[in-house]
Amino acid sequence: QVQLVESGGGLVQAGGSLRLSCAASGRTLRSYGMGWFRQAPGKEREFVAAISRSGGPTYYATYYADSVKGRFTISRDNAKNTVYLQMNSLKPEDTAVYYCAADSYSRVSFVTGDYDYWGQGTQVTVSS
Repeated sequence: QVQLVESGGGLVQAGGSLRLSCAASGRTLRSYGMGWFRQAPGKEREFVAAISRSGGPTYYATYYADSVKGRFTISRDNAKNTVYLQMNSLKPEDTAVYYCAADSYSRVSFVTGDYDYWGQGTQVTVSS
């Protein structure tokens, strides 16, 4: 079992930045593909970003939703068993609960059903 806990959410003005963290316990995340998703009120959960397991000492494949490309960066620190989402140039439409997820098949996937473990979410609110 993998337990995931997100943190770092909050209230920020448009144009600001936040860094979300997803800390894991129970198992090392080293071999898992990891993703970030978000869900706004009244909307379905949507993909934000994903990162592969390590392909080498410094290589990871990453994948982003078009709506966040160039503004958000996903990264991972296997030594800390933590995945991050750096969010810059935030917009009011980024307001949502953000969830991290782990895929035991190590895919770089945008499909919610591919992920086995989910955190409880952290609220991000961007004011205009």
